Amino acid sequence: MPNVDARKSSLTKFQPRSRKVKILATTGPASHDIDTLRRLFQAGADAFRVNMSHGEHEVHARTIANIRALEKEFRRPIAILADLQGPKLRVGRFADGRATIPHGGTFTFDRDSEPGDATRVELPHPEIFHVVEEGQRLLVNDGKIRLRVTEVTNGKIVCKAEVGGVISDRKGVNVPDAEIPIPALTDKDRRDLAFAMEQGVDWIGLSFVQRPDDLAEARKLMVAPNGERKGALCAKIEKPQAVRRLKEIIDLADGIMVARGDLGVELEPQEVPPLQKKIVNAARVIGKPVIVATQMLESMIESPAPTRAEVSDVANAVYDGADAVMLSAETAAGSWPEEAVLMMDSIARQVEKDEDYKQRVRMLDTPPDATLADALSHACMTIADTVNINAIAVFTSSGSSARRVARERPAVPLMVLTPSMAVARRVCLLWGGHPVATKDIGSFEEMIAKGKRMALRHGFAGEGARIAMLAGVPFGQAGATNLVHIVTLKGDELENYDG
Repeated sequence: MPNVDARKSSLTKFQPRSRKVKILATTGPASHDIDTLRRLFQAGADAFRVNMSHGEHEVHARTIANIRALEKEFRRPIAILADLQGPKLRVGRFADGRATIPHGGTFTFDRDSEPGDATRVELPHPEIFHVVEEGQRLLVNDGKIRLRVTEVTNGKIVCKAEVGGVISDRKGVNVPDAEIPIPALTDKDRRDLAFAMEQGVDWIGLSFVQRPDDLAEARKLMVAPNGERKGALCAKIEKPQAVRRLKEIIDLADGIMVARGDLGVELEPQEVPPLQKKIVNAARVIGKPVIVATQMLESMIESPAPTRAEVSDVANAVYDGADAVMLSAETAAGSWPEEAVLMMDSIARQVEKDEDYKQRVRMLDTPPDATLADALSHACMTIADTVNINAIAVFTSSGSSARRVARERPAVPLMVLTPSMAVARRVCLLWGGHPVATKDIGSFEEMIAKGKRMALRHGFAGEGARIAMLAGVPFGQAGATNLVHIVTLKGDELENYDG
Protein backbone atom coordinates (compact mmCIF):
# COMPACT_ATOMS: atom_id res chain seq x y z
CA MET A 1 0.00 0.00 0.00
CA PRO A 2 1.35 3.49 -0.81
CA ASN A 3 2.58 5.64 2.04
CA VAL A 4 -0.45 7.91 2.56
CA ASP A 5 1.33 10.48 4.76
CA ALA A 6 4.24 10.84 2.32
CA ARG A 7 1.85 11.21 -0.60
CA LYS A 8 -0.19 13.85 1.28
CA SER A 9 2.88 15.98 1.93
CA SER A 10 3.83 15.84 -1.75
CA LEU A 11 0.36 16.97 -2.79
CA THR A 12 0.21 20.24 -0.86
CA LYS A 13 0.81 21.89 -4.23
CA PHE A 14 -1.05 20.23 -7.08
CA GLN A 15 1.14 18.82 -9.85
CA PRO A 16 0.04 17.90 -13.39
CA ARG A 17 -0.80 14.23 -13.83
CA SER A 18 1.80 12.05 -15.47
CA ARG A 19 -0.54 9.03 -15.39
CA LYS A 20 -2.42 8.39 -18.65
CA VAL A 21 -5.39 6.29 -17.49
CA LYS A 22 -7.99 8.41 -15.70
CA ILE A 23 -9.69 7.82 -12.33
CA LEU A 24 -13.44 8.41 -11.94
CA ALA A 25 -14.48 8.62 -8.27
CA THR A 26 -18.10 8.35 -7.12
CA THR A 27 -19.37 10.95 -4.67
CA GLY A 28 -21.68 10.14 -1.78
CA PRO A 29 -22.14 10.53 1.97
CA ALA A 30 -18.43 9.87 2.56
CA SER A 31 -17.21 12.34 -0.06
CA HIS A 32 -19.56 15.15 -1.05
CA ASP A 33 -18.05 17.86 1.19
CA ILE A 34 -15.44 20.10 -0.40
CA ASP A 35 -12.58 19.09 1.92
CA THR A 36 -12.94 15.39 1.07
CA LEU A 37 -13.42 16.14 -2.63
CA ARG A 38 -10.24 18.23 -2.53
CA ARG A 39 -8.30 15.33 -0.99
CA LEU A 40 -9.68 12.88 -3.57
CA PHE A 41 -8.69 15.21 -6.41
CA GLN A 42 -5.21 15.69 -4.99
CA ALA A 43 -4.90 11.94 -4.47
CA GLY A 44 -5.55 11.36 -8.18
CA ALA A 45 -9.24 11.61 -9.08
CA ASP A 46 -9.64 13.20 -12.51
CA ALA A 47 -13.44 13.17 -12.61
CA PHE A 48 -16.37 12.64 -10.26
CA ARG A 49 -19.51 10.54 -10.65
CA VAL A 50 -22.78 11.71 -9.11
CA ASN A 51 -25.04 8.66 -8.65
CA MET A 52 -28.63 9.77 -9.29
CA SER A 53 -29.95 6.50 -7.80
CA HIS A 54 -29.31 7.91 -4.33
CA GLY A 55 -29.67 11.30 -2.69
CA GLU A 56 -31.74 14.41 -3.29
CA HIS A 57 -31.17 17.07 -5.94
CA GLU A 58 -30.33 19.60 -3.25
CA VAL A 59 -27.43 17.45 -2.03
CA HIS A 60 -26.22 16.76 -5.58
CA ALA A 61 -26.32 20.49 -6.38
CA ARG A 62 -24.03 21.22 -3.41
CA THR A 63 -21.67 18.44 -4.51
CA ILE A 64 -21.50 19.82 -8.05
CA ALA A 65 -20.91 23.35 -6.73
CA ASN A 66 -18.05 22.03 -4.57
CA ILE A 67 -16.42 20.36 -7.58
CA ARG A 68 -16.71 23.55 -9.63
CA ALA A 69 -15.10 25.46 -6.74
CA LEU A 70 -12.17 23.03 -6.90
CA GLU A 71 -11.80 23.77 -10.62
CA LYS A 72 -11.21 27.42 -9.81
CA GLU A 73 -8.91 26.59 -6.91
CA PHE A 74 -6.65 24.31 -8.99
CA ARG A 75 -7.22 26.04 -12.35
CA ARG A 76 -7.83 22.68 -13.97
CA PRO A 77 -10.99 21.32 -15.63
CA ILE A 78 -12.73 18.52 -13.74
CA ALA A 79 -15.38 16.32 -15.35
CA ILE A 80 -18.68 15.45 -13.66
CA LEU A 81 -20.67 12.39 -14.75
CA ALA A 82 -24.32 12.17 -13.65
CA ASP A 83 -25.27 8.49 -13.63
CA LEU A 84 -29.00 7.90 -14.21
CA GLN A 85 -30.72 5.08 -12.33
CA GLY A 86 -32.69 3.59 -15.24
CA PRO A 87 -35.69 1.25 -14.92
CA LYS A 88 -35.72 -1.10 -11.98
CA LEU A 89 -37.72 -4.31 -12.30
CA ARG A 90 -38.95 -5.43 -8.87
CA VAL A 91 -41.29 -8.02 -7.38
CA GLY A 92 -44.26 -7.02 -5.23
CA ARG A 93 -44.68 -7.49 -1.50
CA PHE A 94 -44.99 -10.56 0.75
CA ALA A 95 -47.49 -11.25 3.52
CA ASP A 96 -44.64 -11.64 6.02
CA GLY A 97 -42.24 -9.29 4.27
CA ARG A 98 -40.27 -12.25 2.98
CA ALA A 99 -40.48 -15.90 2.00
CA THR A 100 -38.13 -18.80 1.29
CA ILE A 101 -38.13 -20.50 -2.10
CA PRO A 102 -36.78 -24.06 -1.69
CA HIS A 103 -34.15 -25.41 -4.08
CA GLY A 104 -35.94 -27.26 -6.87
CA GLY A 105 -39.28 -25.81 -5.82
CA THR A 106 -41.90 -24.20 -8.03
CA PHE A 107 -42.46 -20.46 -7.88
CA THR A 108 -44.90 -18.31 -9.87
CA PHE A 109 -44.92 -14.65 -10.84
CA ASP A 110 -48.38 -13.27 -11.54
CA ARG A 111 -50.39 -10.05 -11.90
CA ASP A 112 -52.27 -10.46 -8.60
CA SER A 113 -51.56 -7.60 -6.17
CA GLU A 114 -52.26 -9.79 -3.13
CA PRO A 115 -49.19 -10.22 -0.87
CA GLY A 116 -47.02 -13.16 -1.87
CA ASP A 117 -45.78 -16.30 -0.09
CA ALA A 118 -43.31 -19.13 -0.72
CA THR A 119 -45.14 -20.16 -3.90
CA ARG A 120 -45.97 -16.87 -5.68
CA VAL A 121 -45.63 -13.09 -5.80
CA GLU A 122 -46.83 -10.21 -7.94
CA LEU A 123 -44.59 -9.03 -10.78
CA PRO A 124 -45.92 -5.55 -11.60
CA HIS A 125 -44.27 -5.29 -15.02
CA PRO A 126 -46.66 -6.45 -17.77
CA GLU A 127 -43.93 -6.06 -20.40
CA ILE A 128 -42.10 -9.08 -19.00
CA PHE A 129 -45.10 -11.38 -19.44
CA HIS A 130 -45.17 -10.62 -23.18
CA VAL A 131 -41.52 -11.46 -23.91
CA VAL A 132 -40.46 -14.24 -21.50
CA GLU A 133 -40.44 -17.75 -22.94
CA GLU A 134 -40.10 -21.26 -21.58
CA GLY A 135 -36.49 -22.19 -20.81
CA GLN A 136 -35.36 -18.64 -20.09
CA ARG A 137 -33.95 -17.44 -16.77
CA LEU A 138 -35.26 -15.02 -14.19
CA LEU A 139 -32.79 -13.82 -11.57
CA VAL A 140 -33.84 -12.29 -8.25
CA ASN A 141 -31.86 -10.23 -5.71
CA ASP A 142 -28.74 -9.67 -7.82
CA GLY A 143 -28.78 -13.26 -9.05
CA LYS A 144 -28.76 -14.89 -5.62
CA ILE A 145 -32.00 -16.68 -6.59
CA ARG A 146 -31.97 -18.32 -10.03
CA LEU A 147 -35.23 -19.43 -11.59
CA ARG A 148 -35.89 -21.26 -14.89
CA VAL A 149 -39.18 -20.60 -16.70
CA THR A 150 -41.18 -23.80 -17.20
CA GLU A 151 -44.50 -22.36 -18.36
CA VAL A 152 -45.94 -19.03 -19.46
CA THR A 153 -49.74 -18.75 -19.35
CA ASN A 154 -52.21 -15.89 -19.25
CA GLY A 155 -50.80 -13.56 -16.60
CA LYS A 156 -48.51 -16.16 -15.01
CA ILE A 157 -44.85 -17.14 -15.32
CA VAL A 158 -44.21 -20.50 -13.66
CA CYS A 159 -40.59 -21.25 -12.72
CA LYS A 160 -38.43 -23.95 -11.20
CA ALA A 161 -35.90 -22.79 -8.64
CA GLU A 162 -32.44 -23.88 -9.78
CA VAL A 163 -31.07 -21.94 -6.80
CA GLY A 164 -33.59 -21.04 -4.11
CA GLY A 165 -33.28 -18.72 -1.16
CA VAL A 166 -34.91 -15.92 0.76
CA ILE A 167 -36.95 -13.46 -1.32
CA SER A 168 -38.32 -10.29 0.25
CA ASP A 169 -40.37 -7.20 -0.60
CA ARG A 170 -39.45 -5.25 -3.73
CA LYS A 171 -36.36 -7.25 -4.61
CA GLY A 172 -34.97 -6.68 -8.08
CA VAL A 173 -35.56 -9.01 -11.02
CA ASN A 174 -33.20 -9.49 -13.98
CA VAL A 175 -34.38 -10.94 -17.29
CA PRO A 176 -31.12 -11.76 -19.09
CA ASP A 177 -32.49 -13.82 -21.98
CA ALA A 178 -35.14 -11.47 -23.38
CA GLU A 179 -35.21 -7.90 -24.67
CA ILE A 180 -37.77 -6.04 -22.58
CA PRO A 181 -39.77 -3.42 -24.52
CA ILE A 182 -39.40 -0.59 -22.03
CA PRO A 183 -37.47 2.66 -22.55
CA ALA A 184 -34.13 3.25 -20.87
CA LEU A 185 -35.45 6.48 -19.29
CA THR A 186 -38.05 6.50 -16.52
CA ASP A 187 -39.94 9.58 -15.31
CA LYS A 188 -37.39 9.87 -12.51
CA ASP A 189 -34.56 9.69 -15.05
CA ARG A 190 -36.10 12.50 -17.09
CA ARG A 191 -36.30 14.69 -13.99
CA ASP A 192 -32.74 13.78 -13.02
CA LEU A 193 -31.48 14.45 -16.56
CA ALA A 194 -33.17 17.87 -16.64
CA PHE A 195 -31.55 18.67 -13.28
CA ALA A 196 -28.14 17.50 -14.51
CA MET A 197 -28.41 19.68 -17.61
CA GLU A 198 -29.38 22.70 -15.49
CA GLN A 199 -26.32 22.04 -13.33
CA GLY A 200 -24.05 21.87 -16.36
CA VAL A 201 -22.68 18.36 -15.83
CA ASP A 202 -20.32 17.10 -18.52
CA TRP A 203 -21.33 13.47 -18.99
CA ILE A 204 -24.62 11.57 -18.60
CA GLY A 205 -24.42 7.87 -17.79
CA LEU A 206 -27.40 6.09 -19.42
CA SER A 207 -28.43 2.85 -17.69
CA PHE A 208 -30.42 -0.14 -19.00
CA VAL A 209 -29.29 0.32 -22.60
CA GLN A 210 -30.55 -2.62 -24.68
CA ARG A 211 -30.62 -1.20 -28.21
CA PRO A 212 -29.25 1.81 -30.12
CA ASP A 213 -32.70 3.45 -30.05
CA ASP A 214 -32.40 3.79 -26.26
CA LEU A 215 -29.90 6.60 -26.74
CA ALA A 216 -32.24 8.67 -28.91
CA GLU A 217 -34.54 10.04 -26.19
CA ALA A 218 -31.64 11.00 -23.94
CA ARG A 219 -30.03 12.83 -26.88
CA LYS A 220 -33.21 14.85 -27.43
CA LEU A 221 -33.28 15.89 -23.78
CA MET A 222 -29.63 16.95 -23.93
CA VAL A 223 -30.22 19.73 -26.46
CA ALA A 224 -30.50 23.37 -25.43
CA PRO A 225 -33.38 25.56 -26.72
CA ASN A 226 -30.97 27.08 -29.26
CA GLY A 227 -30.26 23.61 -30.67
CA GLU A 228 -26.81 23.26 -29.09
CA ARG A 229 -25.88 19.87 -27.66
CA LYS A 230 -25.28 19.89 -23.92
CA GLY A 231 -23.00 17.34 -22.32
CA ALA A 232 -21.78 13.97 -23.60
CA LEU A 233 -23.64 10.65 -23.43
CA CYS A 234 -22.00 7.57 -21.90
CA ALA A 235 -23.82 4.32 -22.64
CA LYS A 236 -23.55 1.81 -19.81
CA ILE A 237 -23.14 -1.73 -21.12
CA GLU A 238 -24.84 -3.85 -18.46
CA LYS A 239 -27.30 -5.97 -20.47
CA PRO A 240 -26.48 -8.95 -22.71
CA GLN A 241 -28.82 -7.42 -25.30
CA ALA A 242 -26.53 -4.38 -25.54
CA VAL A 243 -23.52 -6.59 -26.16
CA ARG A 244 -25.24 -8.08 -29.22
CA ARG A 245 -25.54 -4.58 -30.77
CA LEU A 246 -22.35 -3.18 -29.30
CA LYS A 247 -20.90 -1.48 -32.39
CA GLU A 248 -24.16 0.34 -33.17
CA ILE A 249 -24.38 1.59 -29.59
CA ILE A 250 -20.75 2.75 -29.55
CA ASP A 251 -21.30 4.59 -32.83
CA LEU A 252 -24.17 6.60 -31.30
CA ALA A 253 -22.66 7.21 -27.86
CA ASP A 254 -19.89 9.64 -26.88
CA GLY A 255 -18.38 7.13 -24.46
CA ILE A 256 -18.93 3.65 -23.01
CA MET A 257 -18.97 2.27 -19.49
CA VAL A 258 -18.38 -1.43 -18.82
CA ALA A 259 -20.89 -1.79 -15.96
CA ARG A 260 -19.65 -5.11 -14.66
CA GLY A 261 -22.06 -5.28 -11.70
CA ASP A 262 -25.21 -5.97 -13.71
CA LEU A 263 -23.28 -7.82 -16.41
CA GLY A 264 -22.03 -10.16 -13.69
CA VAL A 265 -25.61 -10.82 -12.57
CA GLU A 266 -27.04 -11.58 -16.00
CA LEU A 267 -24.04 -13.55 -17.28
CA GLU A 268 -21.96 -16.32 -15.80
CA PRO A 269 -19.01 -14.87 -13.85
CA GLN A 270 -16.45 -16.43 -16.17
CA GLU A 271 -18.06 -14.70 -19.16
CA VAL A 272 -17.43 -11.18 -17.86
CA PRO A 273 -13.59 -10.84 -18.18
CA PRO A 274 -13.39 -11.66 -21.91
CA LEU A 275 -16.48 -9.53 -22.52
CA GLN A 276 -14.82 -6.62 -20.72
CA LYS A 277 -11.87 -6.88 -23.08
CA LYS A 278 -14.20 -7.09 -26.08
CA ILE A 279 -16.05 -3.91 -25.06
CA VAL A 280 -12.83 -2.00 -24.30
CA ASN A 281 -11.34 -3.01 -27.64
CA ALA A 282 -14.50 -2.14 -29.58
CA ALA A 283 -14.63 1.36 -28.06
CA ARG A 284 -10.91 1.93 -28.64
CA VAL A 285 -11.12 0.93 -32.32
CA ILE A 286 -13.85 3.51 -32.90
CA GLY A 287 -12.05 6.09 -30.77
CA LYS A 288 -14.56 6.61 -27.95
CA PRO A 289 -13.55 6.82 -24.25
CA VAL A 290 -14.26 3.62 -22.32
CA ILE A 291 -14.59 3.31 -18.54
CA VAL A 292 -14.20 0.05 -16.60
CA ALA A 293 -16.46 0.16 -13.55
CA THR A 294 -17.77 -1.72 -10.50
CA GLN A 295 -16.08 -3.71 -7.73
CA MET A 296 -12.55 -2.65 -8.67
CA LEU A 297 -11.30 -2.15 -5.08
CA GLU A 298 -14.46 -3.19 -3.26
CA SER A 299 -12.74 -4.54 -0.15
CA MET A 300 -11.48 -0.98 0.48
CA ILE A 301 -15.02 0.02 1.44
CA GLU A 302 -14.08 -1.34 4.85
CA SER A 303 -10.36 -2.08 4.65
CA PRO A 304 -7.45 0.35 4.11
CA ALA A 305 -5.81 -2.16 1.76
CA PRO A 306 -7.19 -4.08 -1.26
CA THR A 307 -6.88 -7.77 -2.05
CA ARG A 308 -4.23 -8.92 -4.51
CA ALA A 309 -7.00 -10.02 -6.88
CA GLU A 310 -8.43 -6.48 -6.89
CA VAL A 311 -5.01 -5.00 -7.61
CA SER A 312 -4.64 -7.39 -10.56
CA ASP A 313 -8.13 -6.45 -11.77
CA VAL A 314 -7.28 -2.74 -11.90
CA ALA A 315 -3.89 -3.46 -13.47
CA ASN A 316 -5.45 -5.58 -16.22
CA ALA A 317 -7.88 -2.78 -17.12
CA VAL A 318 -4.91 -0.41 -17.41
CA TYR A 319 -2.94 -2.90 -19.53
CA ASP A 320 -6.01 -3.29 -21.78
CA GLY A 321 -5.87 0.43 -22.53
CA ALA A 322 -9.10 1.52 -20.84
CA ASP A 323 -9.46 5.31 -20.78
CA ALA A 324 -10.64 5.34 -17.17
CA VAL A 325 -11.20 3.12 -14.16
CA MET A 326 -13.97 3.84 -11.67
CA LEU A 327 -14.43 3.69 -7.92
CA SER A 328 -18.01 3.25 -6.68
CA ALA A 329 -18.90 2.66 -3.04
CA GLU A 330 -15.18 2.80 -2.19
CA THR A 331 -15.32 6.60 -2.39
CA ALA A 332 -19.09 7.18 -2.09
CA ALA A 333 -19.73 5.45 1.22
CA GLY A 334 -16.54 3.67 2.26
CA SER A 335 -14.36 4.25 5.30
CA TRP A 336 -11.20 4.86 3.22
CA PRO A 337 -12.12 7.02 0.20
CA GLU A 338 -8.80 8.87 -0.09
CA GLU A 339 -6.78 5.70 0.36
CA ALA A 340 -8.82 3.99 -2.37
CA VAL A 341 -7.96 6.75 -4.86
CA LEU A 342 -4.30 6.71 -3.80
CA MET A 343 -4.19 2.96 -4.29
CA MET A 344 -5.80 3.08 -7.73
CA ASP A 345 -3.41 5.88 -8.72
CA SER A 346 -0.44 3.85 -7.45
CA ILE A 347 -1.49 0.72 -9.36
CA ALA A 348 -1.96 2.65 -12.59
CA ARG A 349 1.38 4.42 -12.28
CA GLN A 350 3.17 1.15 -11.60
CA VAL A 351 1.62 -0.48 -14.66
CA GLU A 352 2.46 2.48 -16.89
CA LYS A 353 6.10 2.33 -15.73
CA ASP A 354 6.32 -1.29 -16.92
CA GLU A 355 8.72 -1.45 -19.88
CA ASP A 356 6.22 -3.74 -21.66
CA TYR A 357 3.26 -1.43 -21.11
CA LYS A 358 3.56 0.49 -24.38
CA GLN A 359 3.72 -2.73 -26.39
CA ARG A 360 0.79 -4.30 -24.53
CA VAL A 361 -1.46 -1.26 -24.73
CA ARG A 362 -0.88 -1.18 -28.50
CA MET A 363 -1.51 -4.87 -29.13
CA LEU A 364 -4.94 -3.84 -30.40
CA ASP A 365 -4.81 -2.86 -34.07
CA THR A 366 -6.38 0.59 -34.51
CA PRO A 367 -5.81 1.37 -38.19
CA PRO A 368 -6.48 5.02 -39.07
CA ASP A 369 -9.58 5.86 -41.08
CA ALA A 370 -9.01 7.20 -44.58
CA THR A 371 -9.10 10.83 -43.43
CA LEU A 372 -6.43 13.49 -43.16
CA ALA A 373 -7.18 13.98 -39.45
CA ASP A 374 -6.64 10.27 -38.73
CA ALA A 375 -3.48 10.15 -40.83
CA LEU A 376 -2.01 13.11 -38.93
CA SER A 377 -3.08 11.67 -35.56
CA HIS A 378 -1.30 8.43 -36.44
CA ALA A 379 1.72 10.48 -37.56
CA CYS A 380 1.90 12.13 -34.12
CA MET A 381 2.25 8.71 -32.51
CA THR A 382 4.91 7.68 -35.03
CA ILE A 383 6.85 10.92 -34.50
CA ALA A 384 6.81 10.36 -30.72
CA ASP A 385 8.19 6.85 -31.24
CA THR A 386 10.83 7.90 -33.75
CA VAL A 387 12.31 11.12 -32.36
CA ASN A 388 12.62 12.47 -28.85
CA ILE A 389 9.62 14.74 -28.27
CA ASN A 390 8.23 15.69 -24.86
CA ALA A 391 4.53 16.18 -25.60
CA ILE A 392 1.85 16.40 -28.25
CA ALA A 393 -0.21 19.60 -28.22
CA VAL A 394 -3.61 19.30 -29.91
CA PHE A 395 -5.60 22.43 -30.73
CA THR A 396 -9.27 21.47 -30.97
CA SER A 397 -12.69 23.12 -30.80
CA SER A 398 -14.76 19.91 -30.58
CA GLY A 399 -12.37 17.41 -28.96
CA SER A 400 -12.46 15.11 -31.98
CA SER A 401 -8.76 15.53 -32.85
CA ALA A 402 -7.79 14.76 -29.25
CA ARG A 403 -9.81 11.53 -29.33
CA ARG A 404 -8.14 10.45 -32.55
CA VAL A 405 -4.65 11.04 -31.14
CA ALA A 406 -5.51 9.33 -27.83
CA ARG A 407 -6.83 6.34 -29.79
CA GLU A 408 -3.25 5.73 -30.96
CA ARG A 409 -2.01 5.55 -27.33
CA PRO A 410 1.09 7.74 -27.88
CA ALA A 411 4.04 7.35 -25.52
CA VAL A 412 4.17 11.05 -24.54
CA PRO A 413 1.68 13.33 -22.74
CA LEU A 414 -1.25 14.70 -24.74
CA MET A 415 -1.97 18.37 -24.04
CA VAL A 416 -5.42 19.33 -25.34
CA LEU A 417 -5.90 23.07 -25.90
CA THR A 418 -9.47 24.20 -26.52
CA PRO A 419 -11.46 27.43 -26.22
CA SER A 420 -14.43 25.42 -24.88
CA MET A 421 -14.55 24.65 -21.16
CA ALA A 422 -17.19 21.99 -21.92
CA VAL A 423 -14.77 20.20 -24.26
CA ALA A 424 -11.90 20.60 -21.77
CA ARG A 425 -13.98 18.96 -19.05
CA ARG A 426 -15.00 16.05 -21.27
CA VAL A 427 -11.32 15.41 -22.07
CA CYS A 428 -10.81 14.58 -18.37
CA LEU A 429 -12.02 11.04 -19.17
CA LEU A 430 -9.80 10.64 -22.23
CA TRP A 431 -6.70 8.46 -22.02
CA GLY A 432 -3.59 10.63 -21.64
CA GLY A 433 -5.52 13.86 -22.19
CA HIS A 434 -4.38 16.91 -20.21
CA PRO A 435 -7.08 19.54 -20.86
CA VAL A 436 -6.27 23.23 -21.06
CA ALA A 437 -9.11 25.73 -21.52
CA THR A 438 -7.59 28.71 -23.30
CA LYS A 439 -8.51 31.40 -25.79
CA ASP A 440 -8.76 30.39 -29.43
CA ILE A 441 -5.89 30.99 -31.81
CA GLY A 442 -6.07 32.98 -35.03
CA SER A 443 -2.73 32.45 -36.75
CA PHE A 444 0.15 30.02 -37.17
CA GLU A 445 2.45 32.25 -35.13
CA GLU A 446 -0.09 32.44 -32.32
CA MET A 447 -0.36 28.64 -32.33
CA ILE A 448 3.40 28.26 -31.90
CA ALA A 449 3.59 30.86 -29.13
CA LYS A 450 0.61 29.52 -27.23
CA GLY A 451 1.68 25.89 -27.55
CA LYS A 452 5.12 26.71 -26.12
CA ARG A 453 3.68 28.85 -23.35
CA MET A 454 1.13 26.23 -22.26
CA ALA A 455 3.72 23.44 -22.36
CA LEU A 456 5.93 25.46 -20.01
CA ARG A 457 3.07 26.48 -17.74
CA HIS A 458 1.77 22.94 -17.36
CA GLY A 459 5.12 21.31 -16.77
CA PHE A 460 5.53 19.41 -20.03
CA ALA A 461 8.61 21.16 -21.38
CA GLY A 462 11.95 22.75 -20.50
CA GLU A 463 14.95 24.02 -22.44
CA GLY A 464 15.57 21.95 -25.57
CA ALA A 465 12.18 20.22 -25.35
CA ARG A 466 10.40 19.38 -28.58
CA ILE A 467 6.63 19.49 -28.97
CA ALA A 468 4.49 18.14 -31.81
CA MET A 469 1.57 20.49 -32.50
CA LEU A 470 -1.58 19.27 -34.26
CA ALA A 471 -4.09 21.82 -35.53
CA GLY A 472 -6.32 22.83 -38.41
CA VAL A 473 -6.13 25.75 -40.81
CA PRO A 474 -8.24 27.87 -40.93
CA PHE A 475 -8.03 28.02 -37.13
CA GLY A 476 -11.16 27.69 -34.99
CA GLN A 477 -13.04 25.60 -37.56
CA ALA A 478 -14.19 22.14 -36.37
CA GLY A 479 -13.08 19.22 -38.52
CA ALA A 480 -10.27 21.10 -40.28
CA THR A 481 -7.26 19.21 -38.83
CA ASN A 482 -4.56 19.39 -41.51
CA LEU A 483 -1.29 20.43 -39.84
CA VAL A 484 1.47 18.88 -37.73
CA HIS A 485 4.40 21.07 -36.73
CA ILE A 486 7.39 20.30 -34.48
CA VAL A 487 8.83 23.09 -32.31
CA THR A 488 11.84 23.27 -29.99
CA LEU A 489 11.94 25.43 -26.86
CA LYS A 490 15.06 27.58 -26.65
CA GLY A 491 16.82 28.99 -23.61
CA ASP A 492 15.81 32.62 -24.25
CA GLU A 493 12.16 31.56 -24.38
CA LEU A 494 12.51 30.14 -20.88
CA GLU A 495 14.14 33.34 -19.66
CA ASN A 496 11.24 35.41 -21.03
CA TYR A 497 8.56 33.07 -19.74
CA ASP A 498 6.42 34.82 -17.11
CA GLY A 499 4.40 31.78 -15.96
